[in-house]
Amino acid sequence: MKNPRAKHNFVGQTCSITGVGSYVPERVMTNADLEKIVETSDEWITTRTGIKERRIAAANEFTSDLAANAAKRAMEMAGVSAEQIDLIIVATITPDMPFPNTACLVQQKIGAGRAAAFDIEAACSGFIYALEIGQQFIMSRTYQTVLVIGAEKLSSITNWKDRNTCVLFGDGAGAAILQNRENSHGLLTAVMGADGDKANLLSMPGGGSACPATMQSVTDGLHFLRMDGKETFKNAVQAMCSAANEVLSRCDLDVTKIKCVIPHQANRRIIDAVGDRLKATPEQLFVNLHKYGNTSAASVAIALDEAVRSGKIQKGDLILIVAFGAGLTWGAAVIEW
Repeated sequence: MKNPRAKHNFVGQTCSITGVGSYVPERVMTNADLEKIVETSDEWITTRTGIKERRIAAANEFTSDLAANAAKRAMEMAGVSAEQIDLIIVATITPDMPFPNTACLVQQKIGAGRAAAFDIEAACSGFIYALEIGQQFIMSRTYQTVLVIGAEKLSSITNWKDRNTCVLFGDGAGAAILQNRENSHGLLTAVMGADGDKANLLSMPGGGSACPATMQSVTDGLHFLRMDGKETFKNAVQAMCSAANEVLSRCDLDVTKIKCVIPHQANRRIIDAVGDRLKATPEQLFVNLHKYGNTSAASVAIALDEAVRSGKIQKGDLILIVAFGAGLTWGAAVIEW
């Protein structure tokens, strides 16, 4: 197996995930519940998406709360105190507010007062982007302990009158602690990509400098997410397969060497199409989409935590994570657990 990090001359330095954690709100919204809100059915949703239910945060529960709860669970697994955290990176498209960043709010909620903190926004690819960014700080020895979080309260930007989108999304958060671990390869390599020419396929037009909040923008529904489902599907499968094949090639691996493939939990048809093209077996694919729906940046982070805690992943196993999101963005990483 190649060491794709060797060319960066980080002699003797590796970056491992030493702890993971996740959190989802208590409220469960089933497909039957959605039948009472929009013209849809459990059969229609299940057949087209594979989703049976999703979690919805309470009115007084914000993205920073979800993130902080996931962070505490990752810290507990890693045996890390708040005082040890050097940096917090939160990937989200649903920050508590435009500023200050959500990472600063998480810092306060977990008591990590000495940590630097910032957000990144790469939609559903956000957690993989954040892992790669966090890894650079560990590999360069700038920081010893980095907390990476993917967290979303997508219910706050969902149009509950649009049956094509409201059935897809849920709320939740997943977190990982990054540290150097001796005699371990950890995060082997990652790839990130983007195609701004297709930014219009999945977006929320309102609320930024291009379309500030006004009475008219609210009336026009510009503060809800919008998606061209057909084109998003096509691009998602192509980009995720390409990214996955690239990271495997960098490590001189084929998919048969991978114990667990964790794809972005967006749509069962996308997951199956990606699995087929990669020639991954059903046993390799980890799927929890039916329970949570699409949680954007939290998706692969929640799935990784569940895979680890369920025993699906053991020490020494190779893991492939891959995601695709608005931007358009995509990313993939190979991890030795």
